[in-house]
Amino acid sequence: MNQLELNWVMNKMPPSDDRYLEIMSLENVEKARQFHQSFPQYNVTAMANLKKMAEYLGLGGIYVKDERFRFGLNAFKVLGASFAMGRYIAHEMGEHVTDITYDDLTSPELKENFGTATFFTATDGNHGRGVAWAARRLHQKAVVHMPKGSAKSRYDNIAKEKAKVTIEDLNYDDCVRLAAKEAAQTEHGVVIQDTAWEGYEDIPSWIMQGYGTISHEAAEQLRELEVNRPTHVFIQAGVGSFASSVVGYFTNLFPDHPPKFVIVEPKTAACLYKGAMLGTGEPQIVKGDLKTIMAGLACGEPNVLGWDILRNHATAFIAEEDWVAAKGMRMLAVPVMGDPSVISGESGAATMGCLGQIMMNEDLWEIRELLGLNKNSQVLLFSTEGNTDPEYFLRVVWDGAYGIGK
Repeated sequence: MNQLELNWVMNKMPPSDDRYLEIMSLENVEKARQFHQSFPQYNVTAMANLKKMAEYLGLGGIYVKDERFRFGLNAFKVLGASFAMGRYIAHEMGEHVTDITYDDLTSPELKENFGTATFFTATDGNHGRGVAWAARRLHQKAVVHMPKGSAKSRYDNIAKEKAKVTIEDLNYDDCVRLAAKEAAQTEHGVVIQDTAWEGYEDIPSWIMQGYGTISHEAAEQLRELEVNRPTHVFIQAGVGSFASSVVGYFTNLFPDHPPKFVIVEPKTAACLYKGAMLGTGEPQIVKGDLKTIMAGLACGEPNVLGWDILRNHATAFIAEEDWVAAKGMRMLAVPVMGDPSVISGESGAATMGCLGQIMMNEDLWEIRELLGLNKNSQVLLFSTEGNTDPEYFLRVVWDGAYGIGK
């Protein structure tokens, strides 16, 4: 169904055999978190309790997992990259990831026995920075390709981690293909990408499990706030790896009564929404430049593993205009008086803007009712990045770029 700022569709796709849900089993996510806890940089990121915002919007609660302080990188992506690297190295050494720690991975013995791999990836910024950071800390190499239009600040942050980084005259999905081609031509070259295709499934599944640390922490933090179970979870999506990680974990955590999951994408790169609109369960591709301020979500080809999880368990799919994400940035940065401020980038704030519009725009009454969003709803959001492009952040929050309906 179409609206001015949001296109939305309820999930009516036929289920598959759901074989990929096991990727996000509670046991697998627990292993990922234990691995991350071995890093000296590890801390649990904050959960912002937006009590006043929830009251203003007519909801029971809004809880925002704030990932800007994750490992000092202003975004969550490093969790997937580091865990996938750890699992890959452990596998090559004949070890299990539960038997290998940060200290093991950075030891002279591992350097002598394993040597050096080169990890190739494509990124809009956050994933590449996470790959570069993890490779540098674990004494490995990284090559990072960024799509055209990438922000210089994001390029600089990757370059600071001593990775080889380029901005290509290609879109994101073509950068993925370039990274895969170069890895295949490089001795001990490895693609570390959170999208999956036929023959490339292990590393994407490990990245999804690495992302699971966020959900594991969030579930604990909600219980500390006396919220045993969120009724709704809004999740932003690019290729769908993070979204399916969240959906998979909470579905396994609450198998008898899972939350309602709402997947949010930019209109110009809404491959998951397009698949849900088709309704057959077949993944769909969006081509072109995929231009959007939500750079981290500018992906046109879904992760097929993640798509299968979303096909089976997502409640609704939404494609939004850029100004909705910009409004979400403002809502989080300058919340209702009494609530904590959350500095969130364009991709990080996509879900806050979406939730705000659903609750405040009477033209969206139908999806509000279908989702059952009301004063009893306990809604979980993830701010997946801080102001990773500081100049652009100020343009939006201070100068009003992408104002209402623009």
